[in-house]
Amino acid sequence: MKKSDKKLDKIGQLGPFFELDKRRQKAIILLFEDELTDEEIAKNVQRRRSTLDNWKNDDKFKAAQEQYKRLVVKKDFESKALRELVNLLNAKSEMVRLQTAITILKMSGMMSDNSTPELDKAKVRKANAEADIARWKADELTGKNKADDSTVLVDDIGDAEDE
Repeated sequence: MKKSDKKLDKIGQLGPFFELDKRRQKAIILLFEDELTDEEIAKNVQRRRSTLDNWKNDDKFKAAQEQYKRLVVKKDFESKALRELVNLLNAKSEMVRLQTAITILKMSGMMSDNSTPELDKAKVRKANAEADIARWKADELTGKNKADDSTVLVDDIGDAEDE
């Protein structure tokens, strides 16, 4: 990697958007701004409308559009949104405070979109129960569970349709 590439990488200017030529970059910016028709954008970048349509169907162009959108949103709104969330941690509503805390934790990567503290605890209980059952089955197969009486495991949790 060249020295100039390292500098670009530090400021986040690597990726599909920055790999495109200036005309395609300009087209992406104009598409994002959503103020011109496709015909006007094509004319603005000195290409035919059909060329713009081809670009819009190209996977690299699509990836570049996504990257550009993330960069603009991050630059223009991320810090403002985070400040607003921090302010909402002091809201009167307990539900607003909870949702705000969850959102901040998700943004930080400490919680996934489909995760809640209750769900995480349930997942741990399920994993522990499954481990206990697997251990019991292994002991049963190896003869470590020798006893005069036998224990039968019954799965009484079935689908509602079974009832």
